[in-house]
Amino acid sequence: MKMLKCASLNTPSYAVTTGRLLKKLSVASRSCFFSTHSEEPELKDLMEYIDSLKNYEKSGVPKGAGTDSEDGFDLGRMNRLMDRLGNPFSAFKAVHIAGTKGKGSTAAFLSNILRAEGYSVGCYTSPHMMTIRERISVGRLGDPVSAKSLNCLFHRIKHVLDKAMQIENRSLSHFEVLTAMAFTLFAQENVDIAVIEAGLGGARDATNIISGSSLAVSIITTIGEEHMAALGGSLESIAVAKSGIIKHGRPVG
Repeated sequence: MKMLKCASLNTPSYAVTTGRLLKKLSVASRSCFFSTHSEEPELKDLMEYIDSLKNYEKSGVPKGAGTDSEDGFDLGRMNRLMDRLGNPFSAFKAVHIAGTKGKGSTAAFLSNILRAEGYSVGCYTSPHMMTIRERISVGRLGDPVSAKSLNCLFHRIKHVLDKAMQIENRSLSHFEVLTAMAFTLFAQENVDIAVIEAGLGGARDATNIISGSSLAVSIITTIGEEHMAALGGSLESIAVAKSGIIKHGRPVG
């Protein structure tokens, strides 16, 4: 892949502006993150399936869940699911982004820059405002994945998900299944590179199954006092959790 040169981006200030706007909208829009009323009828089966799973975005994250400890999420469960799906993340290079603020805007900036350079880009972010399709974009245009593509993917891998649910005692979460679907779609569509936003922390986040050989660069935006209980209770523990996306011998931005 050729080297990409670009001007530095003032992502922190953009993130602050975006954050303030989202805070103003949070009360009115929060229900949109979890409702299915705006989803296309074509996604009915998928929405019913994932709505039956544990959704920590809705219920809240348990204490210590994002730390690399006995209290942390079971990343082995996610690795086993990806193994059953053929480890699709090995089919593309990835930019992995963690941080307290600015992850989404950084992912958007980078995805648009890479598309402008002619790359086919997969982008995975969370949460969403109106439709779950907003979390996944693929290709050279940056539009959300179509309902048809998402529906076809779900039905194609549903038997794998069902088997994993059985083996894992139905412990797979809403976010884990969506992450697995995004990575599988990116491999299916032969993207040149995927820009992946971590959901919570980094070390035990479901996105942190990307191998060192597949990682183009890890990016950590900012470290702040958010999700304190889930990430260990201090700025130091939050920094440690987010730095968990760093891989030996791979660049960090």
